[in-house]
Amino acid sequence: MTDERNFRSSYYEKVGCRGVEEKKSLEILMKEKPWDRVKLKQFCLRFTVPAAYRNLVWKVLLDILPVYQEAHQFVMEQRTEQFQDALYCVELVERINMDAVRSKIMFEMWLLEKEVTTPPVFPETNFSSADTFIPIAESLLELFTDEVDIYWITKSLTEMVRNMQKDIGKLKETFLTMLEKEDGELYNHLSDLGALEVLPLIKWFNCCFAGILDETSLAKIWDKLCSGAPKILSFAAVMLVITLRRNILKAKSAEEVFQCVSEIPEQYEEQVCAVANKAIDLWQYYGALPQNDQLAKK
Repeated sequence: MTDERNFRSSYYEKVGCRGVEEKKSLEILMKEKPWDRVKLKQFCLRFTVPAAYRNLVWKVLLDILPVYQEAHQFVMEQRTEQFQDALYCVELVERINMDAVRSKIMFEMWLLEKEVTTPPVFPETNFSSADTFIPIAESLLELFTDEVDIYWITKSLTEMVRNMQKDIGKLKETFLTMLEKEDGELYNHLSDLGALEVLPLIKWFNCCFAGILDETSLAKIWDKLCSGAPKILSFAAVMLVITLRRNILKAKSAEEVFQCVSEIPEQYEEQVCAVANKAIDLWQYYGALPQNDQLAKK
């Protein structure tokens, strides 16, 4: 059922027709003065943002940049100065070895800005902000080249996850409902093993699948996330579990299921790369556009 829904969109994407039309549509929106953030969100919820514009669009959606294009250069100069100041301070007070990976250095910069020495924990889920910030930064380092942009986008996404904590229960409910609807056999198998409770849903939601899915898939999912639709994460979880169904159905205990979803075998890499497209297709099929996504309204 999901494959049938996804066939047409996948075909258009492969032959390049869809991307050309989307790029033209976005360029029209970007000619408006000032930009209409609502229209940009609607575009991102319906389509994949062209890679050439993704960095800029995300920064506007996340309020890193204003909708007034003529102010972009000045604002980014200020953002850059703040980044450089934080980087200098981290080195000055020796918070971390400056030969460490960039994601961890950025995390220390963020902690310094927040005036804390230990990673804050999201109290609703007892999840460390380090396990949100660092994987997201590492994935963005693969997507973009400008560390200033990466730092600010990572900060914004981490804050979004913090605000999302009150809705984690709803995301889990959506996952369970959609999994049962899309693959009843798999759902029943997981239920019989008591394995629904061991699925690392909180980890997946709180890192927004960074480090779980490949960067190309993440970019497509984060287009929706940056537009204010966290429910896309539930659908990504559904499609990831369904993608791994063959090994999961072989599992004879909850522990084996956890191992199946925590250590994705190499032979599944190609199928996992398709998770984003299938998740978005499923999400849109069930009408999860701006007016219908209850989580997006909040």
